[in-house]
Amino acid sequence: MDIKAADVKALRDQTGAGMMDCKQALSEASGDFDKAIEILRKKGQKLSDKRADREAKEGVVIAKVSDDAKKGVVLRLSCETDFVAKNDDFVQLTEKFAEIALNKFPATKEELLTLPFEGITIGEKVIQQVGVIGEKIELAEYSTLEAAQVLSYIHMGNKAGVLVGLNKADAAFEEAGKNVAMQVAAMKPLALNQDGIDSSIVEKEIEIGKEIARKEGKPEEMLERIAMGKLNKFFKENTLLDQAYVKDNKQSIAQYLESVNKGLTVIDFKHVKLG
Repeated sequence: MDIKAADVKALRDQTGAGMMDCKQALSEASGDFDKAIEILRKKGQKLSDKRADREAKEGVVIAKVSDDAKKGVVLRLSCETDFVAKNDDFVQLTEKFAEIALNKFPATKEELLTLPFEGITIGEKVIQQVGVIGEKIELAEYSTLEAAQVLSYIHMGNKAGVLVGLNKADAAFEEAGKNVAMQVAAMKPLALNQDGIDSSIVEKEIEIGKEIARKEGKPEEMLERIAMGKLNKFFKENTLLDQAYVKDNKQSIAQYLESVNKGLTVIDFKHVKLG
C-alpha cells in the first residue's frame, strides 16, 4: 500500500527509528500506526535478546536535583560505543528519563523502568532504542538521595555523576557541597566513613597488611599492629570524610566542611560512572 511520507515522519518522531525502518513497519502494519509501533518494539526486543551478552561500557550519566534541593537522582543509560553516547538524541533521552525519575522519585531501578514514557514504559523505550540504534542499550544504574541539601556534579561530559547530601541547608553551603561532589568524582571513595566499608574488605586489608609485613621480615607479634596501621591508611584514602581535601591536602573533607560551618557534614553520597 502507499505509505504517506507524513506518516513515516510522525512514526520516526515518536519512536526515533530510521525512516526506512518506519516505512517498512507501516507497510507491514498496512498503515496502522499503533501496530507499526508494536512491530518496531518487537524488532528492538529481538535485537536486545541477541545482544544481551554484549558489554555496554559507554553511555551517559545524568544527575539532577529538585528545585528545593531536598532530593536528587543519578542514573546511567549505557550503550556499546562512544559514538552513540555522544549523540544528542541519546543524551536527551537520558535527560528525559532523569527528569521523570526526579518527578516521580521511584525507590528502585525496577520501579523506574515501569513508569510511563510517551505512551509506553521507560523499560519498553529502552528496548525500542536497541532496535533503533542497533546496540545493546540498558538503564544500568539508578540511585536517589534525600537530605537537608543535595548537590549534584556531572564529570567529564556525562561520564560520571555525583550526588552529595549535606546535613544542613543554606545557600552559603552550595560551593562546599559542589567541591565535595568534585572530590567524590576525582578520588572515588568507597564509603562515607569507616562504618560504610564492608567487613570482608576490612578483613582482607588486614590480611594483606600482615602478609606484607611478614615478607618484610617483621616479627610475628608486630604483624597485627602493623596491619592496623596500614588499615588506617586505607580508611584515609578510601572514605570520603577522612580523605585529604584535594584543594587543600592539609585538611580532611570533614575538617574542610567544619571550617565552612560548625557541624556541617555529609550524610551520604552517590557516585555513578561508566564502565
